[in-house]
Amino acid sequence: MKREPIDSRVIASMGYDPAWRVLELEFLETGEIYDYFEVPPEIYAAFRSAASKGSYLNTTFKAYGYRYVRVK
Repeated sequence: MKREPIDSRVIASMGYDPAWRVLELEFLETGEIYDYFEVPPEIYAAFRSAASKGSYLNTTFKAYGYRYVRVK
């Protein structure tokens, strides 16, 4: 999946596949990559537009409980 760099102190890059509804995050500090499944496009859009990606991840996104897997 193609990821784009984003302005965040926590997340290095982010990608989204709307056909499969998979969100992929690469974390800045560790370089780990995670795929989150069944993420609706509106949640991805909200994530992308959040003023603080790290805060959104920890306070909003994780609360949805999406299934995920560590890719790297």
